[in-house]
Amino acid sequence: MGAWISYALGSENQNLPAYVVLRDPAGYTGGSSLWWSAGWLPSLYRGTEVSSQGAPIQYLRAAQPQPAEAQRKNLDFLAAVNRLHQAKHPLASELETRIQNYELAARMQLEAARLLDVSTESPATRKLYGLDDPVTGKYGLRCLLARKLVEAGVRFVQVFPRPITPWDSHHNLVSGHRSLPNIGGATDLPTAGLLRDLKQRGLLESTIVFWSGEFGRLPISQNAKGRDHNRNAMSIILAGGGFKSGHVHGATDSIGYKAVENRVSVADLHATILHQLGLDHDGLTFHHAGRDETLTDSSVTGASVVKELLANPAGDNHS
Repeated sequence: MGAWISYALGSENQNLPAYVVLRDPAGYTGGSSLWWSAGWLPSLYRGTEVSSQGAPIQYLRAAQPQPAEAQRKNLDFLAAVNRLHQAKHPLASELETRIQNYELAARMQLEAARLLDVSTESPATRKLYGLDDPVTGKYGLRCLLARKLVEAGVRFVQVFPRPITPWDSHHNLVSGHRSLPNIGGATDLPTAGLLRDLKQRGLLESTIVFWSGEFGRLPISQNAKGRDHNRNAMSIILAGGGFKSGHVHGATDSIGYKAVENRVSVADLHATILHQLGLDHDGLTFHHAGRDETLTDSSVTGASVVKELLANPAGDNHS
């Protein structure tokens, strides 16, 4: 979804990527960078990793200081060589990505360092995101950076908790999700802080906050205290962006095994989010392997916009 949105809308800030990923600097969650790949869209639209610790972008600066004119000549030379190689391989989209990434990296050298500096944030902001608490500090910092990136015109920001898959509680659901310093304790306060901060800055109505895990969990135990994956029912949170406030949509059966009321498929969800961004999920296409592909493939999935989720279902929403 991040790749499709950056393909459709680009970035409002030409000195920053359209799609930024904020993962824990200690490592990757399960699946690694597949979580922000572009699929079969050109790789230009995949997520760009930005670190919340140390240098924001790896290899952004030269190992040795260079005069500005030398750097410009180096970039021009790289672009020229890549164009020659690209002419021999016109179907290799990675080459165009590489050329544009060099140019973007040069523009980011000043913009990223300035934007991602939180040393001047007020005590109230630090408290709001839990920056000075070892339990919430790391995730809170990424939530704060997400707000700053959105405010600066980045179109899509993806925030991850700590490495591996901390939400995937096959062995002990309570200690994995609820007990400190685990996933609930690390994410609840910063997530609430992000929502409050967006609202007080007037950004919430123009920003969609989409909070989700990977699966629902089964209503029966696994390994005594854990829960296995449930593909038949799961819950997510949508806030801002013209979605109804305080609305609970849908329900499972009496034991929580399967969604039975107001079911929303993944394709429906994608169609609805695209709609709130001013995009028609059937009209947004990319030509691939001889056909015009879409994110929702509605001819197969039957995807449609879920108007019941929208605060203004009859109006235009451009978040």
